[in-house]
Amino acid sequence: MRFVANKLGAAALAAVLFVDALGSLASAEEVATPSAAELMDALMWNHGPIGGPFDLIDQNGRRRTDAEFRGKLVILYFGYTYCPDVCPTDLMAISSAVRLLGPAGNNVQPIFITVDPQRDTVERLRGYVSAFHPRLIGLTGSEHDIRTLALAYKVYYAKIAAEPGEPYAIYHTGFVYLVGRDGKYLGFFPPGTPPDRMVEIVRQHLPK
Repeated sequence: MRFVANKLGAAALAAVLFVDALGSLASAEEVATPSAAELMDALMWNHGPIGGPFDLIDQNGRRRTDAEFRGKLVILYFGYTYCPDVCPTDLMAISSAVRLLGPAGNNVQPIFITVDPQRDTVERLRGYVSAFHPRLIGLTGSEHDIRTLALAYKVYYAKIAAEPGEPYAIYHTGFVYLVGRDGKYLGFFPPGTPPDRMVEIVRQHLPK
């Protein structure tokens, strides 16, 4: 993780403050879930294992597992399609980075995992990911499977109740994860990392 953590800067500091604020927002049903601060601390300082396997459904209704992406770098992002600003901004940055890599970008697989499986159906994901990059994969699954994977990556998210008749929002951490060709976690990019910075790091892990 050091290749990212030692250059966190203002963006990461803002993220830390943001996540601190999220800590009190978990609903009663999430009491057993680690707090936002605990998850952030584990991610920032690499406490304990980070990452893990998944078995989810993509935007075409196809079952996808982490094992099928061995041999490629994976850029992983957790968010939701109804996110008004942060998610589309980060997905645009990821998509731009893959494009900037040129032919080498074929060795990189961008993946978007929803933290809102209740609303993010296969059909919803299909239309959403197509707006960013033709090779972006969107994944959904059961609430349990999504929560388990999110916690493995130290991702905090919590549903925020809305006014009657209004759609609910989800507060979530917005880090971009880099997973190696062997399926092991390499590190993270803070929210707001520009595409050229992502490219600089990703190139270091591509086949020579």
